[in-house]
Amino acid sequence: MYPEVLQAHPALAVTIATVLGLLVGSFLNVVIYRLPRMLEAEWEQQAAELRGESVQAIERFNLLVPRSRCPGCARPIAAHENIPVLSYLALRGRCAGCGIRIPPRYPLVEALTGALFGLAVWHFGWTPAAGGAMLVTMALIAMAFIDLDTQLLPDSLTLPLLWAGLLFNLWGVFVPLESAVIGAMAGYLSLWSVYWVFRLVTGKEGMGFGDFKLLAALGAWFGWQALPVIILLSSLVGAAVGLSLMLFRGHRREVPIPFGPYLAGAGLLALFVGRPIGNWMGFAV
Repeated sequence: MYPEVLQAHPALAVTIATVLGLLVGSFLNVVIYRLPRMLEAEWEQQAAELRGESVQAIERFNLLVPRSRCPGCARPIAAHENIPVLSYLALRGRCAGCGIRIPPRYPLVEALTGALFGLAVWHFGWTPAAGGAMLVTMALIAMAFIDLDTQLLPDSLTLPLLWAGLLFNLWGVFVPLESAVIGAMAGYLSLWSVYWVFRLVTGKEGMGFGDFKLLAALGAWFGWQALPVIILLSSLVGAAVGLSLMLFRGHRREVPIPFGPYLAGAGLLALFVGRPIGNWMGFAV
């Protein structure tokens, strides 16, 4: 009954999806902040075990525990202070306890996720494709901001995204399964080849293995036909941003710039407008 109601009332469906996206965006802020720290703690523990050192018990820390708190005064955040976007506006961007400034990234992630969830339902309708689009959106937003902060693209995000793309395309939700499988292989091997050519020529690593896996995941979702558009768009934007940083911000050439956010942005473009962009660029998407 409910799917039929939502199909018959697109505005209601988009509103529900947007509200859901705001809530998911609030959780993504937790993922963006905590997941790298969880991985770092895990690596330190493994390194200590390999050295034969005793591992000290640490406070339980995961995506659910402990409760969110202010980094300035360690005051737990109350439920009414954690309403997406609205709480930030009501608090005027500051902690209610100590007055420390809350980074604007938090409401930005929430608003971006909400907007893209609403766009997914508006674009695809209340269909499995919209569900897939929301899943891709969640993963790409989380990975883009994690990569910006840490220059890491965790396997715990890239690999499930890849397998989820193949799963959705078992039923051809976005592309035929054959195109998705070839896309996953071609996505990985294309950047892997660029990596090794660059390393043989310069002796340096031009990108991380997480970038290979992310492009493979995008190929699994959108097929090999979308890869030229994704690679071209991400490379052009990445080059433009890199040059701008060096010219206007004094960014040194030897300091690496994460490529994941540009791949994520290009992936979102491929999700919503990949076909017309591909046709305009001369690629058959």
